[in-house]
Amino acid sequence: MPEQTHFFLWRQRYWIALLVMALGGAALYTFYYAKSGEAQAPRAQQGAGGAARPVSVVTAKAKSGDLNVYLTGLGTVTPLNTVTVKSRVDGQLMRVLFREGDLVTAGALLAEIDPRPFQVQLAQAEGQQAKDQALLKNAQLDLERYKVLFQQDSIAKQQLDTQEALVRQDEAALKVDQGQIDSASLQLTYSRITAPLSGRVGLRLVDPGNIVHANDANGLIVITEIDPISVIFAIPEDSLPQVQQAMRGGHQLPVEAYDRDLKHKLATGSLMTIDNQIDPTTGTVKFKAVFPNKEAALFPNQFVNARLLVNTVHDVILVPNASIQHSPQSAFVYVVKQDNTVEARNVQVQGSEGDQTAVARGLSAGETVVTDGVDKLQPGAKVALRGSQSAAGS
Repeated sequence: MPEQTHFFLWRQRYWIALLVMALGGAALYTFYYAKSGEAQAPRAQQGAGGAARPVSVVTAKAKSGDLNVYLTGLGTVTPLNTVTVKSRVDGQLMRVLFREGDLVTAGALLAEIDPRPFQVQLAQAEGQQAKDQALLKNAQLDLERYKVLFQQDSIAKQQLDTQEALVRQDEAALKVDQGQIDSASLQLTYSRITAPLSGRVGLRLVDPGNIVHANDANGLIVITEIDPISVIFAIPEDSLPQVQQAMRGGHQLPVEAYDRDLKHKLATGSLMTIDNQIDPTTGTVKFKAVFPNKEAALFPNQFVNARLLVNTVHDVILVPNASIQHSPQSAFVYVVKQDNTVEARNVQVQGSEGDQTAVARGLSAGETVVTDGVDKLQPGAKVALRGSQSAAGS
C-alpha cells in the first residue's frame, strides 16, 4: 500500500511540472511576440514614409543660344624670326651698346669693332685710285697726240693701237680701284654691327675686348622677334576636312591661346597656315597661328593650348554638361515636370563646349533638367529643388 501511494504522488508532481512549464512557455511567447510587433510597426511606418519622401536635386533651365565649336591642341610658341647676330669682319670688339633683354628696333647700333684697319685699307684704295686716274689722264692725252701724228703719217698704226690699248688698260685699273674702295668702305660699315630686325635681345655671348671673327660659330647675340609671334600646334588628321571647309573663301579662323590648365586666355590671333603633310607617327597635322604680342604674354618655346574656332552652331538648346546621362541605348536627361516628378527623356547631343552641351532633339527651351542628384532618381520619382544653375554657365 505505501508503494502505491508513493507512485501516485510521483505522477501527480510530474503532471504539475509539465503544466507549469507549458504555462511559462506560453507567457514568454506572448511577451516577445508583443515586443516584436511593437518594433516592426514603426519600421513599417518609416518605410512607407521614406518611399514618399522627395529626392533633393539641383536643376537648371534649358536655354536657346549659339554654341562655338573649337578644336584644341597642345602647341609651342615659336618666333616668326630669330637671328643670331655675327660679325662679318675680323677684329677686336670695342663697344657693346645694348643690355641683355632689351627690345631693339631694326637698324639700331648694337656693337662696334675696331674700325682703324678698315680705315687704312680705304685710304690705300683711294690713293691707288688717284694714281691710276693720273695715269689714265696722261694716256688719254698721248692718245690724242698720236691720232694727230697718225693723220700726218708721222707714226705707225701699231703705235696708235698700242696707245689706245693702254688707255683701256688704265680705265680698267680705275674700275678695280673703285672696287677696292667699295670693299674697304663695306668692311668699315661692317665694323658697326646693327640689328637686322626688331625684337628682344638675348644673353650676350661675347664680351668687349675679345677678338671676333666672321666664321665664329656662336655669334655675338641672338635677337628674337616677339611681336607678332606664332604658335605651332597639332590637330588630329580626322579634323582636317572640317578646318579646310571652314577656310574656304579666304575666311580667317580665330585662334585663342590658353595656359596649360586651359583656365587663363593669353592672347587671341588667327590661323596663318596648315602644314603640307600629316605626321604618320602621331596622325596629326601641324597648324600655325599668328598673334599680336605687344604685352609679351606669349614667350618663345612656351607650351600653350591653342583653341581653333571652326564653327558656330546657331539656335540650339543648351544645358549643363552634368545634366546629360548615358545609357547603353542613348543619352538622356531627367526633366522635372509641373508636379515635381521627373521623367527620363532621350535626347540627341549635337556637341559640347566648356560646361555646355547642345541638344539637337528631345528637349525644348524653358524645360527644367536635373544637374545634381541624378544617381538617386528613377522615372516618376518626386523631387525637391535645393538650387539651380544657368544652362549657359553664366
